[in-house]
Amino acid sequence: MADRRRLSQSTLSALEFRSEVIEPPAENLLTLPERAAQFGTGAFLRGFIEYFLDAANRSGAFSGKVVAIGSTGSGRDEIVNEQDGLYTLAVEGLEHGRAHREFRIISSLSRALSASADWNEVRALARDPNIELVFSNTTEVGIVLDEDERPASPPRSFPGKLTMFLFERARATEYGPAGAITVIPCELIEKNGDRLREIVFALADRWALGNDFLEWLDSAVVFCNTLVDRIVPGRPALERIAELEEMLGYRDELLTACEPYRLFAIEAPRDARDRLGFAVADPGVVIADDIEPYRLRKVRLLNGSHSLLAPLALQCGVTTVLEAVTDDDIGEFLRRTMFDELVPACGASGASEFAAEVLDRFSNPYIRHALIDIMLQATAKMRARVVPTILDYVRREGRPPELTSFGFASFLLYQRGDDGKGGQSPRQAIPADDGAQRIRDLWGATDASASDGIAQFVDRVCDEQSFWGHDLRRLPGFNEAVTIHLSKMLQHGVRSALSQLLARSPAGVTQ
Repeated sequence: MADRRRLSQSTLSALEFRSEVIEPPAENLLTLPERAAQFGTGAFLRGFIEYFLDAANRSGAFSGKVVAIGSTGSGRDEIVNEQDGLYTLAVEGLEHGRAHREFRIISSLSRALSASADWNEVRALARDPNIELVFSNTTEVGIVLDEDERPASPPRSFPGKLTMFLFERARATEYGPAGAITVIPCELIEKNGDRLREIVFALADRWALGNDFLEWLDSAVVFCNTLVDRIVPGRPALERIAELEEMLGYRDELLTACEPYRLFAIEAPRDARDRLGFAVADPGVVIADDIEPYRLRKVRLLNGSHSLLAPLALQCGVTTVLEAVTDDDIGEFLRRTMFDELVPACGASGASEFAAEVLDRFSNPYIRHALIDIMLQATAKMRARVVPTILDYVRREGRPPELTSFGFASFLLYQRGDDGKGGQSPRQAIPADDGAQRIRDLWGATDASASDGIAQFVDRVCDEQSFWGHDLRRLPGFNEAVTIHLSKMLQHGVRSALSQLLARSPAGVTQ
């Protein structure tokens, strides 16, 4: 065990692979040129973008590698480089009710750069004429305009870094068509490409980068709107890693788990589609004139149910999505919320069928999807994934969605930052969330024992339009519903409040 070889190009030829277990890369795939850049080094990109590029390389449709640019200081860039960009993707789950297990060594990742330590190398990458695609995945808060941003080396935000990356490229190609490039963001915000384009143009203008650059951006850079869908929990639990490495016969510090399902919907103008040659290699990639139906179903039903499920289940002592869906009360809450509230409010074609498929994916026995990971930037996710459902449900029914309101209340309680009467297990550290401190401040200013203390707290939270994009106090009955649920959670605990809710709320159409 201790002396097992670690995966890298230097050890690849010495490893003995069982063809029925793993699919190693052909030798010619190891020396392909760098043709793409990506901002981000996280697990999702390894299980998604690198997967699709690897599939395209194996079919001969792309013949290129991607360079990852890290900004979080996680140290993943060093691990990527130590393994020469190689890692194992464990694709496990259920397809049409049958177990699917596939292990593949991904070779489409070339190397990783640190934006802070290797900015000159990032600039050199921008000047490389072979680079034709830029991908990104920086969470929902990544595509925002930083009002205090400066053109530093590097800039602070992802849009700032991208702006200077593109400026470097434009100058290197003398603002000509030879520098044409396609930007494909993978953040889960509506019209992500359009939004990113607006910010890049705003920064270019603010930083006085010149009319030549603005004209080049307009003519040579295509920003695509996208919708991404694949559950990629990342590195498996330690005991699972030991089992997999015993089967594979080598160590892999980047071993990444994901489900079989994948959807990459890309909205691209027809005259730019020839730049997306990698898309033909896998049926999970869809290029369309309008991706809104795909986005609506995915964000509202899969991501929205995740955001409602995670804080509730964590406060009931449950730690993974699989545990949550198999828990009697939490699983029932999820099913009722999905079909009685999320699906009707979504209104997209095929919503019920997609919801049923989502529940099957959540029940994947091979994937340990930690609920705590879903809480990363949870406030921004609540705004993007759940608040639109609340608004549409109220417009449709004239009343707030009861179960979704309960989930919103559990989110507010979780953000208090302590167990109170909600948690039944030791408190886990709350992941990064730019909105959490404001909610905690409001909790700190609240006397929960006062007769109207919780009502005042909920009123203040719902008034935070910078959080939600709307004044939630104006929704008939919503404040009152959240106040009632939150008060019961504080009085009886989250688990007991949930049981009471399910007992008194008749189920609608469930599957």
